[in-house]
Amino acid sequence: MNHVAKSAASLGRFRAALRSSPPLIWAFLYFFCLLSGYYVLRPVREAMGASADVHAVFPPWIIDFFARHGLSASQFTLQMLFTCTFVVMLLLQPAYGMLVSRFPRRVFLPAVYLFFIVTLLLFYLAFDSGMPGRGMAFFIWIAVFNLFAVAVFWSFMADVFENTEARAYFGYIGAAGTIGAFLGPLITRSLVERVGIANLMLVAATFLILCLVCQMRLRRWAVEREQARGDRATEAPMGGGVFAGLTLIAREPLLRWMACVVLFGVGVGTLLYNEQAAIVRIAYPDAAGATAFYANIDLAINALTLFVQVFITRWLLSRYGVKPALLLPPLAIFLGYAALAASPLPFLVAVVQIVTRSGEFCLHKPARETIYTQVAREWRYKAGAAIDTVVYRGGDLTFVWVHKFVSAFGSQAVFGVGMFIACLFGLSAFGLWREQLKLPAARTRAEAQA
Repeated sequence: MNHVAKSAASLGRFRAALRSSPPLIWAFLYFFCLLSGYYVLRPVREAMGASADVHAVFPPWIIDFFARHGLSASQFTLQMLFTCTFVVMLLLQPAYGMLVSRFPRRVFLPAVYLFFIVTLLLFYLAFDSGMPGRGMAFFIWIAVFNLFAVAVFWSFMADVFENTEARAYFGYIGAAGTIGAFLGPLITRSLVERVGIANLMLVAATFLILCLVCQMRLRRWAVEREQARGDRATEAPMGGGVFAGLTLIAREPLLRWMACVVLFGVGVGTLLYNEQAAIVRIAYPDAAGATAFYANIDLAINALTLFVQVFITRWLLSRYGVKPALLLPPLAIFLGYAALAASPLPFLVAVVQIVTRSGEFCLHKPARETIYTQVAREWRYKAGAAIDTVVYRGGDLTFVWVHKFVSAFGSQAVFGVGMFIACLFGLSAFGLWREQLKLPAARTRAEAQA
């Protein structure tokens, strides 16, 4: 009964929030459509990364390059895909910086999504015709889409909602994304064998068109909020250089701590992901067993994430601020790695993976985005995007190779290094919390509580 009462109370708070904040429902729909579209495509990316058809993954010139050196491109599939993804991120960062600097928000926000919609139509043609190298192009594209589209979304939410609203609503918005993360794979599983991979591109493009509609509806509230606090140039270009995001990270302590948090957060996740793959290969030698194992993990992650987002995230951020949301995930990861160092069993690996990824989705990410509501737009759109692209993918690439080296000494060595990285993750989160206390909104809130 108590659980039913709590559920009813949470639902009542959500309905009250929708009534008191009209843009919340559009933000809810926006993130739902965004992650639904992404998770429709994510299984296609996984299939391309694991494909044994080297001609579907790589263009002919890469296959010929490896052949001339007496090697098979299939032996380096993931290394090539991760390396090329990082290089593309570096090349796109100044292009994104130029777009944000020279064009107003009403231009560059739709432009980012229109770019992804048009490229999805091109991928429809590529998969429909069986074009060689489509796998590599799509793997890189979806990594860029995931980081840039989501980074732009949260930056825009920081324009729409002020700090108090963010602490109250971002958990709900995150839950909308989690529901979309449930729906996307279900759509893919039910349609892929009937309509083929190519038509999934059209399904995802439809979701992105709905995202554009939500953008247009939310822009009015963003302008109203910014003008209410005296910012009269909200729809003007931000100006600045194309590398301003990286410059801001190097100059501003808060952004440096934010970059460190993302880097070491990626580090613990990448080490665990790669070691999990090695353990699963031994524990589940048949593909069906391994697929079921991964499917159960994804289901558990989404279920736990949704529960925490609905019942805990809002309460935690509203009552205690970002501190516990920033510090609890690193502590849980450290304890999980310590348990794995003692006993690296597949079931325990799955438990730690669930805690790690759900902690990122339902606590760490909303806490970081709440901090962005207290800083200038240039910090959000330029530095935030640089952190979520260059720093994120740089960490991914770095720790893929760290795992390659450390794994030669066994699983316990990997988890021992993971404990050390988890400590750095926690120290960075603590530094970020201390630095955000210097922001005006945080100081005002602390004084009011005192």
